Amino acid sequence: MKIFSAAQIKACDAYTIHATTITSLDLIERAAGACAQFIFERYKTGKPFVIMCGMGNNGADGLALAHILLQNGYGVKVFVLLHKNEHSPENKTLLNKLLKINASLVDYVHPETFLTDLPEGVILVDAILGTGLSRPLNAWLADFINHINCLPNYKLAIDIPSGMPADTIASGDASIIMANETLSFQLIKRSFLHPETEMYCGNIHFLEIGLHPTFIAATHTHYQTIESEKLISFIKAKHKFSFKNEHGHVFVAGGSKGMSGAITLATKAALRSGVGLVTSIVPEQCYTALQTNALEAMCKIHGTDELTQIPIYETASAIAVGVGMGTGDNVVSAFAHFIESCTLPTVFDADALNILAKHGELMNKIPANSILTPHVGECDRLFGKSTNSMQRVENIRMQAMRYKICIVLKGHHTVVAGPDGECFYNLNGNAGMAKGGSGDALTGILSGLLAQGYTAVQASLLGVYLHASAGDIAAQKLGEYSMQASDLIDSLPKAWQKLSKV
Repeated sequence: MKIFSAAQIKACDAYTIHATTITSLDLIERAAGACAQFIFERYKTGKPFVIMCGMGNNGADGLALAHILLQNGYGVKVFVLLHKNEHSPENKTLLNKLLKINASLVDYVHPETFLTDLPEGVILVDAILGTGLSRPLNAWLADFINHINCLPNYKLAIDIPSGMPADTIASGDASIIMANETLSFQLIKRSFLHPETEMYCGNIHFLEIGLHPTFIAATHTHYQTIESEKLISFIKAKHKFSFKNEHGHVFVAGGSKGMSGAITLATKAALRSGVGLVTSIVPEQCYTALQTNALEAMCKIHGTDELTQIPIYETASAIAVGVGMGTGDNVVSAFAHFIESCTLPTVFDADALNILAKHGELMNKIPANSILTPHVGECDRLFGKSTNSMQRVENIRMQAMRYKICIVLKGHHTVVAGPDGECFYNLNGNAGMAKGGSGDALTGILSGLLAQGYTAVQASLLGVYLHASAGDIAAQKLGEYSMQASDLIDSLPKAWQKLSKV
């Protein structure tokens, strides 16, 4: 799914109105109808609603919703906030329509006044401000929103919580409605995908309102979500007469004394990636654990407690380097020699990233078609600290273009930034994956996909999606609290089956 800016969403609304010969009021009524249907499915008519409406078209959505709820027997009270000089034409039309039905249903909230004495059982609907917010709120409106946030009432936001920008992350002291549920219209706002907005949006629901598919298909954006249909289009088929060497040979280099688990998890995940052959390059300290737990993998020993060499074998199709590797002098020397001579697509993770952060001159040595997989801390060490998570995404997007690589920024909505500037957010996955070893598993999957001939972007999109899907399968079976990275790896076969219908 494409992620449009607020301006593009507005243009999509306008195109839909023009191309389908409906009016702006019709589209507002359509949006209000979708919100009403959400309410009908969850609340009986005895539930009272207070709808707080601004003077623009988000307020018009609220006014139209009030009319539909009244028609269907719900108790409704509307408060119109007089926060600017005049109503939008659509807002004015719908307000007059409501006043003709019953003027006593509408009250006006003048500047420097607030809502008081609202029963706790009333559901508050936020239709004050929409996606058109372009400047900080005035003092009264900010205070009004802060006051509403202090009320214990359940809160629904229409389209976007008032005060929250769609395209940026607001400052930490911004006044934004803290909704329990956000009823957004069809297209994802980019700000929804960042951790700073979780406390404001609550559960987000995307309601279909018939925006025109031609505009959506024809309009370019650098930001999209990872969709299974795109992945299915480039999954490589397994031909029945093929043999293991045709499916690639990945070498997974890492491990050190006390860190045999990381390299073992990465190896086991690589074995589940579809690759033909897996060989681990480890110090002697990791050999027994690896050979005992990853029976199908081969093993090469270089060093005793830590790696003293990372050789590039002739049979290798791709390499993963860094998991549990450490950053001692011998390891740094081995890594520097490796990156100077490696031309194979490589996944750099964990301590490989920490070494790159300390030795920035090696960044230009990264082979073509390679993938970096930092978490937030590793990203900031590599590329400098960011003010917020969206700025961090923009940073990795620039760095991916600069070094002609793919960067996978791990998180709840893992982001894949490609060398062409395209940026993909992943939507599946769960909090149970936030445990040690999950990143090692991802490294194994990605490197196994690279070894099979997928491009860095294809491997990243497919690997991130499969990794998260396996996490969801594990969580469904075991729960988010108790699932482990090894459970995620064990769930990869079902994730593959679910995606490819094999």
